[in-house]
Amino acid sequence: MNFHYHILINPAAGSGNGAKKAEKIIQLMDAGNYTYTPYYTKKPGDEREIVTRLSELLSIWSPSCEQDHVDTSFHLLVVIGGDGTLHEVVNQFYLLDIERPVSYVPAGSGNDFARGIGLSRDPQKAFEQIVSATQPQPINVFRYDEKIRDEQGIVLNNIGIGLDALIVATTNASTSKKLLNKYHLGSTSYALYLLKAIFTQKTFPILVELNGQSLDFERTFLCTTTNIPYFGGGVAIAPMADPRKDLIDLVVVEKPNLPAILRFLIQLVRQKHTNNKHYQHFTSSRLRIVSVSPEHGQADGETMGERSFDLNFSTATQYIWYTEKRTENKS
Repeated sequence: MNFHYHILINPAAGSGNGAKKAEKIIQLMDAGNYTYTPYYTKKPGDEREIVTRLSELLSIWSPSCEQDHVDTSFHLLVVIGGDGTLHEVVNQFYLLDIERPVSYVPAGSGNDFARGIGLSRDPQKAFEQIVSATQPQPINVFRYDEKIRDEQGIVLNNIGIGLDALIVATTNASTSKKLLNKYHLGSTSYALYLLKAIFTQKTFPILVELNGQSLDFERTFLCTTTNIPYFGGGVAIAPMADPRKDLIDLVVVEKPNLPAILRFLIQLVRQKHTNNKHYQHFTSSRLRIVSVSPEHGQADGETMGERSFDLNFSTATQYIWYTEKRTENKS
């Protein structure tokens, strides 16, 4: 199959890491005589404008594509940026009501999506995974419908209410994140603000509806709806989550006292936290979460603001063009 790669580059991703990784990918494209066209974002929202311009040009995937594109090019979008950049791209697909495969070179701070699907964070290895692939991989994502503000969209990683969202809001507003990204320590910025968030995040009530049940949690500390194991740059909050299963994982942590919180954090680092009595895990293909009290929210590492939520979730599929090499991303 012949390819024309349309490379959407967010040079600002990872505090400039996007520009560095894009330079490496372009060098590899030139060295291998690949056909490509680069597109650079200059400000937030440019991703969506670029996707809209390319929407009619990008090829639709079907099992017959290898035969269909023997003499013509398959036009594939390659995104170089962070999870937030990819989030903007797939949500523009959703807004335009189109389905297109997409490739990804992770260049953000956390890169949890790449970890979750087994895509290397090393640009050369990620490039090899992309150009060696002959077909895309179906990855489970989920749709959300927020009733209070009438918002709809697609989530690749997770939506969180409470602790993780407060960490995201604090980290994204900090100057230390840019400094740490400069030294390839972007995920450390999440850890730096974790302790602060633990002492400032108050408990809040939520209602959860799933699998024919209605559950009330009065002292919620963290509520994360996810389809991959990770959040916060590699923290395996839901190690049982699998982006190849047509299911959504929900993690609810109710706030214990300070010694119990510290014990939970130690267990979290050692990935023993799922046995903690304050940790609750659920799976479903559909669920609803209602948080009446205003709390911080985050979607794919981007802040949703401090607000009330009435969220309905259902599963969906996004095709990611790469060859899976899961053993590279266990750390």
